[in-house]
Amino acid sequence: MKVVQTGSFRRKAKKLHATEKTALDRAVRKLVASPESGASKKGDLAGVRVLKYKVKAQQYLLAYSYEPELITLLAIGTHENFYRDIGKQ
Repeated sequence: MKVVQTGSFRRKAKKLHATEKTALDRAVRKLVASPESGASKKGDLAGVRVLKYKVKAQQYLLAYSYEPELITLLAIGTHENFYRDIGKQ
């Protein structure tokens, strides 16, 4: 399965601390193992799935789109303004 990153995702991931990057790597591995594990969104965000994971006590969201043999990582962040920012992309 091929995993690609959008430019905005790459920029956000680059700014993460080491513990956050480790948790992100685990979340992406989980995603590759079962791509339909994230919640499917409706309305303006149709076609986007969101996987929730925790770093220490903080919950992070990983937005991605899934097609057979291709996962596109769209965005990463905390819940605050996450869906608003994803809708602008």
